[in-house]
Amino acid sequence: MEEKPSSAHVTSTVVHIHTDSIPRDYVTWSMFNALFMNSCCLGFIAYVYSVKSRDRKMVGDMSGAQTFASTAKNLNISAVVISIIMFIILIIVYSAVKKQGKYFYITI
Repeated sequence: MEEKPSSAHVTSTVVHIHTDSIPRDYVTWSMFNALFMNSCCLGFIAYVYSVKSRDRKMVGDMSGAQTFASTAKNLNISAVVISIIMFIILIIVYSAVKKQGKYFYITI
């Protein structure tokens, strides 16, 4: 027996699902650190790496963007930690000097 072909037209749809996640570039965090927590210039260097990450992302090089973003993130974390530690040390030194009653005056 010969099968009769179906007269219904079958259409198919292909959906491309990209598993690559778009890496964050941390530009805002780097800008904040460059302006307010720029200890040892780490905030500015993090900003440079963030911009490089954004440029790589625009070109389509996701692995390069991820590498630069990871470096920017680590530099931002380092800038925040060092700035907080320096701020705490400054408060401790100021409190110790004020407790002794001695003040330092800097004249220019």
